[in-house]
Amino acid sequence: MRVAEYTLAQLAQRFDCRLLGDGETRIVGVCSLSPGRRGHIAFLASAAYRRSLGQTQAGAVVLQDADAASSPVPALISPNPHLVFAHLATLFCPPDAIVPGIHPTAVVDPAARVHSKAEIGPHCVIEAGAEVGEAAVIGPHCVIAANACIGEQSRLVARVYVGKAVTMGRCCVMHPGVVIGADGFGFAQDGEQWIKVPQLGSVRIGNNVEIGANTTVDRGALDDTVLEDGVKLDNQIQIGHNVRIGEHTAIAACTGISGSTVIGRRCMIGGGVGMNGHLQIADGVVITGMTMVTHSLHSPGVYSSGLPVDDNRRWQRNMARVRHLDEMAGRLRRLERRVSTLDPGADEEGSDT
Repeated sequence: MRVAEYTLAQLAQRFDCRLLGDGETRIVGVCSLSPGRRGHIAFLASAAYRRSLGQTQAGAVVLQDADAASSPVPALISPNPHLVFAHLATLFCPPDAIVPGIHPTAVVDPAARVHSKAEIGPHCVIEAGAEVGEAAVIGPHCVIAANACIGEQSRLVARVYVGKAVTMGRCCVMHPGVVIGADGFGFAQDGEQWIKVPQLGSVRIGNNVEIGANTTVDRGALDDTVLEDGVKLDNQIQIGHNVRIGEHTAIAACTGISGSTVIGRRCMIGGGVGMNGHLQIADGVVITGMTMVTHSLHSPGVYSSGLPVDDNRRWQRNMARVRHLDEMAGRLRRLERRVSTLDPGADEEGSDT
């Protein structure tokens, strides 16, 4: 297979970058900054990796103007090196070409509608009423349940389950083990036992949504669970029934979101976050990793909870003190009352003059 090759000048023009150094430098792929690789291009977007820049063996680097003088190799200058690198990686490593057709081992119901330019891989099951759009790829061992719809150019990598009546937009990516539209966790208590509540809604997924491996998105109890355009979910995330996630929100691995929570647009949620149900999260909220969200967040901003890692002995001492906070607060209030009784003006502004 012929390897794609571009000059640095061509790449600068293509991705609207300023060129620094020899524009005839030949680039055939992408690489990491350290150690780097000749004929390949790396990127620097974080000050934490500046030390690696001076030692890189890459043929060229994408970086910001502030780092240009420190580059030992030709460079592309951009205010957003990571974004440029994403385009470069896609250019040099495009997705596998689509091979239209249905594999002989796939089971496709006669009432399903599969576009002639879609690819259906080995051992897939596509049930009655399901629809697979143009240039969609359904990888090995995927199941598309009755009346589900997969939009054009979407790709289900392997072992993806798409439940009944789920709709998925165009250009989505579902990684291995993703489950869309399994029953939500709905049970009614009857004395000492639990009675299952039928989950009658479905899941609606917009365009350009990507969902990581082994993430689950439950179907709605009555209304649908909704992921709007551009949502990005990492691996092993649990999305409860009737959750709604606004467009271009990104959520990192191992987060759990309880049912009926509504998350706004352009939010960023760190790994291991837990959210109670029935919350409202405003647009533009950032939640740092391992935060427990127990109430709605109505304003954009950065939110955190929990304690960062510490020396174990110091952490144990601090935890011992935390257990006495309520008692200490009570003692402080009593002391404040005693002080105010002894000196009635002590808590008034300017009382020390």
